[in-house]
Amino acid sequence: MTNFRIVNVTLDLSGMENQTPITEFRVVAFSTRADYKWALFTLFFSLYIVGVLMNLTTVTVIYSYHHLHSPLYIFLSSLSIVDIYFTSVTVPKLLHMLLSGNNAVTFTQCLIQMYFFYLACSIEDLILLSMAYDRYAAICHPLHYQQILSIWKCSLFIVGCWVIGSLNALLLTLPTLKMTFCDSNEIFQFFCETKALTKIACAGTDVFYKTIIVEMMPIGLIIFLCTLISYVKILRVILSIKSTEGRKKAFSTCSSHLVVFTMYCGTAASVYLIPSSRHSGFLEEVITVVYAIVTPMLNPLIYSLRNQELRTAMETFFGRCNCSLGKFRWNS
Repeated sequence: MTNFRIVNVTLDLSGMENQTPITEFRVVAFSTRADYKWALFTLFFSLYIVGVLMNLTTVTVIYSYHHLHSPLYIFLSSLSIVDIYFTSVTVPKLLHMLLSGNNAVTFTQCLIQMYFFYLACSIEDLILLSMAYDRYAAICHPLHYQQILSIWKCSLFIVGCWVIGSLNALLLTLPTLKMTFCDSNEIFQFFCETKALTKIACAGTDVFYKTIIVEMMPIGLIIFLCTLISYVKILRVILSIKSTEGRKKAFSTCSSHLVVFTMYCGTAASVYLIPSSRHSGFLEEVITVVYAIVTPMLNPLIYSLRNQELRTAMETFFGRCNCSLGKFRWNS
């Protein structure tokens, strides 16, 4: 007679449950400073308003004075327009989240914000490169400057910046469609940013990192090397000028661009080069604020302080505004 032994088998199905993909995110901006939302709101509102007003003033002054209608100032006014657009992509949404407490964004809204942010970054890079080329042509080839970089060529450069920037932004945004989010929906950044999304994705991040290596890093390296080569040649020409006043004037025309380029590219590259650690998230937020909000605000100030021609035009412009305001008050 055969004895049958009944064995109870318990299956653990906890790891086999279906996971629901996440379609909505919560933007956790400056989580370690959440108790100071009014202070953060005041800070970012002030930075945004000051930046928009300063960049609008730069565009208005350049447009108002005919002697500033040269490639250098056309590039500068284009940079100011991009800087207004740059901060407008992220700051108004951040202010709304701080004010209302509603920090939820859909996946579609996240993609749209991401695309326009990368568009602003790409155009900023290309315009700064164009301005480096402008300074190279003006200092190294002053006799042929008008032929090398006419107003028509300058306009084509700007159109090209927008076209190439649009394609580049699309290439940087598309990898997000390959990501799957199932563990967490909290983005530890003050806007939708791809690197922040990779930290909460459970699959599909390899496409983004391949895009960074194959497309983003070479373009950034090319822009950096071209700018570096331009300034090496500019420096050689400046050092060959015998007059101290001539050297000072030549250097002042390109030092402001060099400061802006170093600030922007240095902080932007740092965000993607910071290794992941316990405190890297907050550090990335702070550095992103510097290159995405503070630098666009400081650009017109840096150029107006270092450029005598632009500074004089601004003083004249504000002098006329004060006179017009005084006459209006007197008449009223």
